[in-house]
Amino acid sequence: MKAVVVYESFWGNTAAVARAIAAGVGPGTPALPTGEATAEAIAGADLIVAGSPVIGFRMPTEKMRESIRVKPGADRPPDLSQPSLASWLEGLPKGDGAAAAFDTRIRGPFGSAAPAILKGLEKAGYRGIAKPRGFIVTGTYGPLREGELDAARQWGAELARLAG
Repeated sequence: MKAVVVYESFWGNTAAVARAIAAGVGPGTPALPTGEATAEAIAGADLIVAGSPVIGFRMPTEKMRESIRVKPGADRPPDLSQPSLASWLEGLPKGDGAAAAFDTRIRGPFGSAAPAILKGLEKAGYRGIAKPRGFIVTGTYGPLREGELDAARQWGAELARLAG
């Protein structure tokens, strides 16, 4: 089975979750930032898992990305070197594999991005195989809550079983 995990990450939390999901899916499964998840890299994928952080209660838009460029209180600037997941989804070639979506978020009523991500994958022809999943960060910039990487690996293994 060919699987690919695609992500947008600003402070590293979503990237860490993506790598854990990829490890759970199985050896050789890449976790790629949006700029590396080219049409060639995902061609023939049996499973695409995609995720982003939650900013402003939803999947980040270009305007939101600009607003966090200079974010007071951050120990380092956000990584804005990759295209947004929203723009990646807009250019996603048609496919027919399985799909799943995740996000990283602060616990509480602060929105989610995963449902919109799954909808974007389904619009391109992929079929959702799991409920969208959120992973918790303990503050605006992280770190991830204890146990979240283990949960991400387990979810990746579950996705592999569902897609297989």
